[in-house]
Amino acid sequence: MVGSALLRRYVGRRLEALRRRAGLTQEQAADALQKGRATIARMEDGHEAVRFRDIDVKAMLELYGAEPEDGRILLALTAETRNGRRKSWWHDRTETELPAFFALYVSLEDSAETIRKYEVELIPGLLQTRRYAEEVHGVPTDYIDDDEKRRRVEVRMERQSLLTRPRAPHLSVVLNEAVLHRLVGGREVMIEQFEHLLDLTRRGNISIRVLPFTAGVHGGMAASTPFALLTFPADPQSGEPLEPPLAYVDTLTGALYLNKPGESGTYQLVWEDIDRRSLNEDESRSMITSALEALREA
Repeated sequence: MVGSALLRRYVGRRLEALRRRAGLTQEQAADALQKGRATIARMEDGHEAVRFRDIDVKAMLELYGAEPEDGRILLALTAETRNGRRKSWWHDRTETELPAFFALYVSLEDSAETIRKYEVELIPGLLQTRRYAEEVHGVPTDYIDDDEKRRRVEVRMERQSLLTRPRAPHLSVVLNEAVLHRLVGGREVMIEQFEHLLDLTRRGNISIRVLPFTAGVHGGMAASTPFALLTFPADPQSGEPLEPPLAYVDTLTGALYLNKPGESGTYQLVWEDIDRRSLNEDESRSMITSALEALREA
């Protein structure tokens, strides 16, 4: 179930490592291969537009003095990026429905082995009901029109299929207790949303926990925003992860992709602190149930 985007990024990093080991800059490699420097850069970035043709990859492997085994593995992986890859649901979505900065995250999320999410204000998109998502996409007022809102909600609902497919990733979510008290869309919307959360807690690949107000000062305050941590499967040949652990921070108009050890490692420390202070799954289910019952009785 590893997506083409993940393989491309992995291939690109291996090509870059071989080039650096050969003592070549991108400019020198481009001159020797009679390519533009931008082409070499795109290949090393795993850009979606690059086809990784055998003739080009073989020329790079020869120039870089790659070992036969490295060459065999890379040619097999580049063939995988071209042939027989499943076309994912987001490929036909427009830039407004799925902005480019978020499309990259979706493609990586699709190949993740584990997804850990901390939320401060809202139920995460992967766990939202349609009516809850409609309310969320309605703010700020006049930011997008009704047609665009409808399309973005559809994207969110499609994205949730990630959790029910074969070999789905494990999703671990920590909700700040404030999420349970924020009335999104009114009483009926929240009743439906809480019922949905409780249903999701019965799935083996989903963990939903609450960080209570009684936890006091916690690591999430240092992060100050919601974030996600992704880990990825390993290459069966080398045992090396296809992508380094990634911390992702979303904004209204862009995103941060943090995969350097010092960056993702810092968010890992924040997660460990949140994880230690959160209620366990049974206690969290009880708190969500109490919030649901309070709404039913209101």
